[in-house]
Amino acid sequence: MFGIGMPELIVILVIILIIFGAGKLPEIGGAIGKGIKNFKKASKEPDEIDVTPENKKIGPK
Repeated sequence: MFGIGMPELIVILVIILIIFGAGKLPEIGGAIGKGIKNFKKASKEPDEIDVTPENKKIGPK
């Protein structure tokens, strides 16, 4: 995986733990999970179709 081995991943996780603290990790994980879920949902949905009518010029009859 991009040349990153287990020791590198452990170092990255320790740095994240030091920066954010143990209390914030569940919140960060939940936010990342929701973001991934929304991205997958948006990529599977078909494009929305704009059905608004065109503006017609209203003038004297």
